[in-house]
Amino acid sequence: MRDHLPPGLPPDPFADDPSDPCAALDAIEPAQPLDAAERLAVEEDLADLAVYEALLCRRGVRGLVVMCDDCQQDHYHDWDMLRANLLQLLVDGTVRPHEPAVDPSADAYVTWEYCRGYADAMMNPVDED
Repeated sequence: MRDHLPPGLPPDPFADDPSDPCAALDAIEPAQPLDAAERLAVEEDLADLAVYEALLCRRGVRGLVVMCDDCQQDHYHDWDMLRANLLQLLVDGTVRPHEPAVDPSADAYVTWEYCRGYADAMMNPVDED
């Protein structure tokens, strides 16, 4: 079975299919493992993500929106997909292609910067004295 994805990702619908359209990707050189600094950054992102999800999920936020450098469009990522992507980076230094969200409600997604500011405000309340 070709489905060697980290936990949290959906199963590969083409696992063991000889006409798998992604078979050509197998010929691509594997990614280089993350160096210590990159690994630490991903681990910090995972920790931050857990805090952001805990704070924002109950407020109806489904995940993050990220502007794609390649296509200059917003990409919407649910919490689980983000976590799976970061875990995959730790495992093999790359993120596999994934399907974009279907007709996402843009209001249900926020940026990393918004999350950082919200978490900072919630963890460091201002005294009104």
